[in-house]
Amino acid sequence: MGQLSSSPPPPQAVELRRWTLSEAVDLRALRASLHEELTGDVLGEGEALEEVPELVALIATELATNALRHGIPPTIVRLLATDDCLILDVADHDLGSLPQLAEARPVGDGGRGLELARALSLDVGWYATGTTKNIWASFPRTERLSGARSA
Repeated sequence: MGQLSSSPPPPQAVELRRWTLSEAVDLRALRASLHEELTGDVLGEGEALEEVPELVALIATELATNALRHGIPPTIVRLLATDDCLILDVADHDLGSLPQLAEARPVGDGGRGLELARALSLDVGWYATGTTKNIWASFPRTERLSGARSA
């Protein structure tokens, strides 16, 4: 139970946007850029996100933080979409370790991002390519989000 199931995101998913992160300071820009991509609006200082964009941004930040902390840079965050789902795909270049749920880690070792993703998203999985290890999470695509810069 300490590992996620291995499966790629739905094959019909289309990439909407991609971000490359090198360090933790890049996370703030990722969050703001994700909000703009999802809603078409710039997030003002101190403004809160709506429910689905907030969940997507929260999970993107958590998974990207894990990748930056435990993986090999750069971290690549992609926002994908199907007709009814938004999918975050976060990759790092550490092919030598498998993603583990926090319950398999010693207390204090972090790694709660996967637990949050499982609790707040529709589905979570992971897969590897020849050069990256990817974690993905899917979210419902609401009416408002469907119109925002769709592919």
